[in-house]
Amino acid sequence: MVDVGEKPDSKRRAVASGDILLQKSTIDAIQEDEIGKGNVLATARVGAVQAVKHTWESIPMCHQIPITNIDTDFTVKNDRVTLEVGVETIGKTGCEMEALTGVTTGLNVVWDMVKAVEKDDDGQYPEARITDIRVIKKQKLKI
Repeated sequence: MVDVGEKPDSKRRAVASGDILLQKSTIDAIQEDEIGKGNVLATARVGAVQAVKHTWESIPMCHQIPITNIDTDFTVKNDRVTLEVGVETIGKTGCEMEALTGVTTGLNVVWDMVKAVEKDDDGQYPEARITDIRVIKKQKLKI
């Protein structure tokens, strides 16, 4: 773990994004709230927030930081759901790992929620894939 004890506190924000590609019929079922497990995006939002708050427990060498804000934004298109997670903190280290963890977990929750309708006759997922996970913004402001 990196020693950040001597660093000054700063207001920090990181935003990460990623996509889950799905069949058009699955996208339609999400939009019509016809997925048997429940509301896909609401459940994925909760999963993303929980993951942000627990990042330090699953990423070795990651500091436990105070989370001051979490934003989640879903965009549903014909072939994908995009999730963007913004995380804010005031502290000595950044929060990009928390934003990335929120995105990956949120998209994993989407997959879990839709897997029954997404799989083919052989039980496989030929079209589903999680892709383009990235940090799209990182900010550090003096306080």
